Amino acid sequence: MMTLWGGRFSGKLDQLAWELNASISVDKAMAEEDVDGSLAWAEGLRMAGVIEEVEFKSISNGLTTIKHEINQNSFGYSPADEDIHSAIERRLTDLIGLTARKLHTGRSRNDQVATDFRLWMVRRIPLLIDDLNNFQKVLINKAEESGDSIMPGYTHLQRAQPILTAHWWMSHFWPLERDKQRLLSLFERVSVLPLGSGALAGNPTGVDREFLAKKLGFSHISQNSLDAVSDRDFTAEFLFCAALIGTHLSKLAEQMVIFTSTEFGFFTLPDEFSTGSSLMPQKKNPDLFELTRGKAGTILGSLVGFLTTLKGLPSTYDKDLQEDKSPVFNVFSSITLILPVLGSAIQSTAQNKNKMESSIDSFMMATDLADYLTEKGVPFRDAHESTGKVVNIASKMGLELGQLSIEDFQSIDPHFGQDLFNWLSPHGSINRKNSIGGTSPSAVKNQITKAKLLINGEKENG
Repeated sequence: MMTLWGGRFSGKLDQLAWELNASISVDKAMAEEDVDGSLAWAEGLRMAGVIEEVEFKSISNGLTTIKHEINQNSFGYSPADEDIHSAIERRLTDLIGLTARKLHTGRSRNDQVATDFRLWMVRRIPLLIDDLNNFQKVLINKAEESGDSIMPGYTHLQRAQPILTAHWWMSHFWPLERDKQRLLSLFERVSVLPLGSGALAGNPTGVDREFLAKKLGFSHISQNSLDAVSDRDFTAEFLFCAALIGTHLSKLAEQMVIFTSTEFGFFTLPDEFSTGSSLMPQKKNPDLFELTRGKAGTILGSLVGFLTTLKGLPSTYDKDLQEDKSPVFNVFSSITLILPVLGSAIQSTAQNKNKMESSIDSFMMATDLADYLTEKGVPFRDAHESTGKVVNIASKMGLELGQLSIEDFQSIDPHFGQDLFNWLSPHGSINRKNSIGGTSPSAVKNQITKAKLLINGEKENG
């Protein structure tokens, strides 16, 4: 077993204790970041006069070779590697000899791993934002493909008011836009350099931390070494952002499961994104949408689990923080797999326009009738009550609202006139919702235009 801390000890670490302590299986995902951080640190040591130019060149050449091996998947890990830091230092020693032992001067694995992890996240957040952008483009495409198609809008999963299908698709665009904004905000808090903090008290070598930040692409430098090595707020924030993304995708997935059922039939699943039953030949299951729901729960569990890890820790670094990377890596992998697959499935899903429109009944225009009465000067509360009585009569008679006679309406409220029947049209109801954010064709068109501008990073009037 090669360790970076063995001088103090006269005995070897118990084998099971070693296996519990080792983190190489997880943190090797940050191998490239560890090399990049070490390259910057070596240059910082050279600038500070801690190592000679020839030593710097040897270390730099060795690390560059290691980075190439990592990128080519030819880097050889050893069962004795405790973590990615010891693995790379072992390999560097193999390549350049004892000069490798100078690289860690003034540096601790505490500030090293915090730097690696932040650098990993700085590089991955833009990739996740790109995936969200691509998924949002699918939603915009579906909205535009929907044209003038209409469908029931629901509250409490009960029919409420008619809406444009495009408006429904776009209702899933905006939560993801908020997710992107949260990630962009988080990026600034992640982009803080902890390198140079040492184990907890700072480092005495005089390495220029501003140089290190610029070299590695960090926007800020940590201001307290105790906090720098223990701060994992960015981890919790990332998991929170991911949990909300998962929740938003789960909400869409749940509705797709419902709307692709035979009972609804609003959408038809493509064969390429459906599965069957091992027993029932007729089945066509929405497994991908169900897996999206399931993974959202797992992502939420990762957030709760990590917050529980953080809540009782004392100041500075504690080994508990070794549990920070696994949930982030797993969550990132899950979301970046879900988004493209779910996007392709949705893009390939067929919309059953006639089925959606035929699911709209006249009772969904009851609010429009109340609005009709308010235009006649009736206070809304009275209009609401009168319309409710009309609905009650029609329900008891087993009729649609449009099948009632004018006398039936006027027996409830004399303000009802023959023109009320014009207010029972689903398209008329939709067209009247013309305010910003409404479901009218012009409002939805404006909404899509603004969404496209956001996707393209343009200003609304730019």
